[in-house]
Amino acid sequence: MSKTPKEELLIGAHTSAQGGAHNALLEGAEIGATTIQFFTSNQKRWEGKPIQKEEAELFKETLKSTGIKKVMSHDSYLINLGSPDAEISRKSRKAFKDEIQRCHALGVTFLNFHPGAATSGTAEECLDKIVSSLEEMEGLIHEGHTRILLETTAGQGTSVGHSFEQIGYIIKKLHRKIPIGVCIDTCHIFAAGYDIRTKKGWQETLDSFQKQIGLSHLYALHVNDSMKPLGSRRDRHAPLGKGEIGLECFKAMMQHPDLRELPKYLETPDGPPLWIKEIQMLRDFAK
Repeated sequence: MSKTPKEELLIGAHTSAQGGAHNALLEGAEIGATTIQFFTSNQKRWEGKPIQKEEAELFKETLKSTGIKKVMSHDSYLINLGSPDAEISRKSRKAFKDEIQRCHALGVTFLNFHPGAATSGTAEECLDKIVSSLEEMEGLIHEGHTRILLETTAGQGTSVGHSFEQIGYIIKKLHRKIPIGVCIDTCHIFAAGYDIRTKKGWQETLDSFQKQIGLSHLYALHVNDSMKPLGSRRDRHAPLGKGEIGLECFKAMMQHPDLRELPKYLETPDGPPLWIKEIQMLRDFAK
């Protein structure tokens, strides 16, 4: 199989949907992106407006005209599908169902989400609660074509998903029931203790991923450097090459046969002016 040309590799960023979801696509086109991530509603609120027919049509028309592919939505930061608190759990499940419905309406490829946090419970209880929360939505998820992606976390506080073992536990329980997969965040896995600063480090990390989860379940990457050191359990993004990870990591990422053609989404600070440069840099790294 021939490799995808560098200019067609799926590289983009988390763009703004202010004024309508289609604007996230337009901003993506302006920065030279071939894929984007965006919020389908306010990420700091429980309630989001349903997608109207006109908005969905405009989004799909803009998607076609820009040529952007494999669009990803990021769910609300409030959602915790593993919460032991009955009210938070109820609100989280409802909000996540709303997220799925908006993604279906827009024809979004992926819905990315942070697995959850144990808060007052144990990590094991949290993982099982995440599984049961998603099992409850099995019918709804199958009504559309959106695949839900567990995002690897940095391990701050009581959050789960910072080890491949934890992610693998959820995937093994659900992958035969619903379309599910994984999005690796480079900053998060580095902060969680996976050393991806070199080609060798990446290979060791992917070998661990294969063993605990399976590379067939890896669908996307969030591409960020880290302000905090290896194993810090602190989630602080930095511009590529300006943090503790360094550019060698991202060059190795763009040249690795298991990673090169996966869609990649920048979430680095400073926005569009930086993303234009970083998108081009990542393309230049690719062989």
